[in-house]
Amino acid sequence: MSARVYAVVNQKGGVGKTTTAVNLAAALARVPRRVLLLDLDPQGNATMGCGVDKRALERSIYPVLLGICRAHEALVATEFGFDLIPANRELAAAEVELVGLEGRENRLVRALRPLAGEHDLVLIDCPPSLSMLTLNALCAADGVIIPMQCEYYALEGLSDLVNTVRTVQANFNPRLQALGLLRVMFDARITLSQQVSEQLAEHFGDKVFGALIPRNVRLAEAPSHGMPGLVFDPASRGAKAYAAFAEEFLARIERGGLAAGSVGRK
Repeated sequence: MSARVYAVVNQKGGVGKTTTAVNLAAALARVPRRVLLLDLDPQGNATMGCGVDKRALERSIYPVLLGICRAHEALVATEFGFDLIPANRELAAAEVELVGLEGRENRLVRALRPLAGEHDLVLIDCPPSLSMLTLNALCAADGVIIPMQCEYYALEGLSDLVNTVRTVQANFNPRLQALGLLRVMFDARITLSQQVSEQLAEHFGDKVFGALIPRNVRLAEAPSHGMPGLVFDPASRGAKAYAAFAEEFLARIERGGLAAGSVGRK
């Protein structure tokens, strides 16, 4: 049985995509589920956040996408109970090199096929752009998780992202669903955060995950120690919030998620 694949996507940078991907992987591994985290961002932050030195990689997702090596050869077993296919800045070249390749949008789909049956879930940490790498992630994914900060500017790019998901669903990947919006870096002391959070819930209804990920120092400190916040300080508010999100995520995918076409205002 093939794994279900979920891409963590937002074209804005600094919105908690990597923190979400790494901590969700760690939480799901504890359930337990057989989890693969795939770093598809040339910055390699998910790689470093899992305690893997991106500067010392022998294999990464870059040669896997180009067909130079197999996914198995790039796989790293982390100490946190899940597998990782790492990335580093070499991946930036893939944006140019993929353009000239036949079936360029499906390179990741083909790369993951040899791993079929080895994992229950694959999580893809996407770059902060609607790029060829992101397109590959969307073509490979069953669903999309959209982390969003509770600020007004965060709403501006949402329609572009939703339209991209719909386009990919219509033209490349009919099984793609928008699983839901995750509110991150939430600060209950700030009125604006509360207002935007309420607006998201009002406009998008059950497309918004109930879990709220707080702005949390321990979550921010964890990557510098090369570990998920869930492991770095399990008692922190951020770790507990991601544990709750993992439970909600599993419940949502078990009941089939939400259709991509349904992500719009109520």
